Amino acid sequence: MTGSYVDPTAIVDKGVNIGEGTKVWHFVHLMKDSTIGKDCIVADYVYVGRGVKIGDNVKIENRASIYEGVTIEDKVFVGPHVTFTNDLYPRSFNKDWKIMQTLVKEGSSIGAGTIIVCGVTIGEYALVGSGCVVTKNIPSHALAYGNPAKIRGFVCKCGRNLETIEKKKNAILMICRACNETYKIPAEDYAKIEKSE
Repeated sequence: MTGSYVDPTAIVDKGVNIGEGTKVWHFVHLMKDSTIGKDCIVADYVYVGRGVKIGDNVKIENRASIYEGVTIEDKVFVGPHVTFTNDLYPRSFNKDWKIMQTLVKEGSSIGAGTIIVCGVTIGEYALVGSGCVVTKNIPSHALAYGNPAKIRGFVCKCGRNLETIEKKKNAILMICRACNETYKIPAEDYAKIEKSE
């Protein structure tokens, strides 16, 4: 934990690995064998379960709950009160409980109060709106919101909406008007867009 800061009120179990430059704030609980990468912010009252893996430059806001079975890659934003689940058949008395794995890929953002149902993958630089319930995989660069969360469009690395330039058989060429970056979105992902109600 050299070069990191852990508030005295935080609970850090044995076997936790905290990267250099990471700040762990008030009343956080990091469970056994979890890993927090470099230059992360773990805000007040965050819970990180056993064996959870969190990459570098991740920001986890207040009262997020990240249970066993979750992997979060680099540069991810997890908003306040986000909850990850890890059991599709929750019972207090189950003896055959199996953890479902969840993956949050690099650069993606999850809005406040969102619930991530276990077993899904959130793609690179996806943007999930606040108050969602995510029940299916979210493609890379997708903008998703609603209950359940549905694909509403696609976003740039900078978070701004992408506009369609050209539609081809296998890919849709899109551009960000804010930074002029262009992207090729796979046609199968683009076809998942649903119009807002």
